[in-house]
Amino acid sequence: MRVLWIILSLAASGAVAQQDICPPAPDHAAQRAGLMRDLAVSRDATEAGIIAGFLWQLWTDAPDAQAQEWLDEGMERRRVFDLTGSRAVLDALVDYCPDYAEGWNQRAFSAFLAQDYAAALADLDRALALMPDHVAALSGKALTLIGLGRDAEAQEVLRAALRLNPWLAERALLRDPPGQDI
Repeated sequence: MRVLWIILSLAASGAVAQQDICPPAPDHAAQRAGLMRDLAVSRDATEAGIIAGFLWQLWTDAPDAQAQEWLDEGMERRRVFDLTGSRAVLDALVDYCPDYAEGWNQRAFSAFLAQDYAAALADLDRALALMPDHVAALSGKALTLIGLGRDAEAQEVLRAALRLNPWLAERALLRDPPGQDI
């Protein structure tokens, strides 16, 4: 019933029926590239965490006010474990902004928490097609592949994520000892 209410509310506000086209996401490519370089050579988990925080600020900077509202609402609903509501709101976001990688990544996270790994994987693949160096989407994809029982693929994706951020907590999931080439 809650999802129906969300959809009806969005439709009543004209948001679902809008013919508006989502503008491009803000261009943070240069900033993101610098942060990614710094992240790859970060000295410890604390430094990596600070850099990752700056990356999250860039990733979650939505293309416009409507997209930002849906992103924030979807993340808030997920925070309170309203996974169905979160996915409904994030559905509206990815329908409106299909080229915004973070919309797909956040919807994937909600699907992952609902243990809908197939949906999460499809959304993560879309996010990564749009932003191949999205380290959080890569680590999410590794976790999703583990959830699907596709461990060999998960190890490859996890290694790719660790090349971008060697301090990810998911490093503990590597089958080979940490001293080996990532």
